[in-house]
Amino acid sequence: MAPLPFSRSSLLKLGDCFQKLRGLCEALQRSHPGSLSAPGWKRNLAAAASGQLLSRQHAAKHKHLAASVCGSSAHGPDGPERLWSVYSETKRQTTELIPVTNSVNPDTIFANNEMSLRDIEIYGFDYDYTLAFYSSNLHTLIFNIARDILISNHRYPEGLRKYEYIPNFAVRGLHYDVQKALLMKIDAFHYIQLGTVYRGLHPVSDEEVIAMYEGCHVPLEIMSDFYGKSSHGHTMKQFMDIFSLPEMTLLSCVNDFFMRHNIDYEPVHLYKDVKEAIRDVHVKGIMYRAVEADIEKYICYGEQSHAVLKKLSEHGKKMFLITNSPFDFVDRGMSYIVGKDWRDLFDVVIVQADKPSFFNDRRKPFRRVTDKGALLWDRIHRLEKGQIYKQGNLYEFLRLTGWRGSKVLYFGDHIYSDLADLTLKHGWRTGAIIPELRKEIKIMNTEQYVHMMTWLQALTGLIEQMQVHRDPASQAVVEDWIRERDAMRPQTKDIFNAQFGSLFRTYHNPTYFSRRLSRFADIYMASISCMLNYDLQHTFFPRRTPLQHESPFWP
Repeated sequence: MAPLPFSRSSLLKLGDCFQKLRGLCEALQRSHPGSLSAPGWKRNLAAAASGQLLSRQHAAKHKHLAASVCGSSAHGPDGPERLWSVYSETKRQTTELIPVTNSVNPDTIFANNEMSLRDIEIYGFDYDYTLAFYSSNLHTLIFNIARDILISNHRYPEGLRKYEYIPNFAVRGLHYDVQKALLMKIDAFHYIQLGTVYRGLHPVSDEEVIAMYEGCHVPLEIMSDFYGKSSHGHTMKQFMDIFSLPEMTLLSCVNDFFMRHNIDYEPVHLYKDVKEAIRDVHVKGIMYRAVEADIEKYICYGEQSHAVLKKLSEHGKKMFLITNSPFDFVDRGMSYIVGKDWRDLFDVVIVQADKPSFFNDRRKPFRRVTDKGALLWDRIHRLEKGQIYKQGNLYEFLRLTGWRGSKVLYFGDHIYSDLADLTLKHGWRTGAIIPELRKEIKIMNTEQYVHMMTWLQALTGLIEQMQVHRDPASQAVVEDWIRERDAMRPQTKDIFNAQFGSLFRTYHNPTYFSRRLSRFADIYMASISCMLNYDLQHTFFPRRTPLQHESPFWP
């Protein structure tokens, strides 16, 4: 049975909470006649108490709760007193009546688009961070090797060796302004989130950011290309790969060193040199050899990839693997995760695929690889089980297998390289693996976060409703509330990551990463092991969250 995103006990408690809130508002109405707008608040609270609101998202719930208790009339000499009375009652409601429950299961699979597993006949997988999950030791390894390459191959200062990898500095999905050497988070509407712009290892003031960009908006013409790369005149690079975390940290550390020592440098050269050093770690096989030599240090076995593959195989599903990693590396890792006979589970195995070019470039034919890594020259007329193939392209893959359309579900961790082309051009169903999701959900389930966000939403509702009162005394009260809200908002960022906040949200909008995730992934989850919680007939339904012009009070 699928895990419930909200526990039954929490729903019952929430229903009881609405009953108490209704009594609170009736008492407030009696003590302050006219302070609550009627009849809407009574109707809404009655619906809430009867359980009709329990499936709504918390943000919408708290916003409308606040709105229901703050449609007051503040005119007259005691206007500010009435505003503060409503404020006090609203705050009491958020601190005393809202139940605190661990409502979201971190092992849930979340749907952006309706999809039924009964329609899926073929399952495809990426390898890195999809079937194989790595410890933080790998990021430290990549950072150290690339840092040393900068020093030895690119003649960067020896003093850079003093810098070590900072595990919790960056988050995925950030943008880097190549010419200004700034790392930042951008929302779904191309606006920079102030407070998340870093030059080196230090934040840039809001005033300086606004001056540099003439506001907070980043024009489309300087954003990265479709795959997040900085090219063809674009000055922004988006880091969407989990492997890019050490790259962002290295960029920040080198920038920090140059600024600390007042060294005049060209940011574009720095970006290209770091990019090349990180690429060498992968392309020259340095990382692969290190992982193969000490696999238990770098690969986390606990994600149950073997159990997922076995379950699919037992139900007669076709399976394939398409990865950019080389065969020896994949073979060593899969033998550790699944066993020496791992290839028996897959109908097709393709290594060094060169995604995303694999999905678009028709020119590269498949080439068979022997167990010892030798390349064969024979023409490929069919993709055989038990064989290993290199390069190729998706069009040839479709011709040789006949696996087309929505009966195929492909899992990957890179929103662009793994999923975008498949869903936009080829009609495959897509599943995004987002390891950071588990940590963020656990934070959102904490009592601290629940209370903080509940009050922030309620306070925002108060400000929204009471801003209509234009007398100076009332405006002074509202200004106090706005300052309180402004002071709280950074806390909602810092609880996830002190520098950049949540992977999925800016203060109130979805991030640029979230926007791409919702467009290119039918479903998303923390790890492939989440599949073990569902049978293969399960249908995933996206939540019907209200649009801005729709009422959240569903019948």
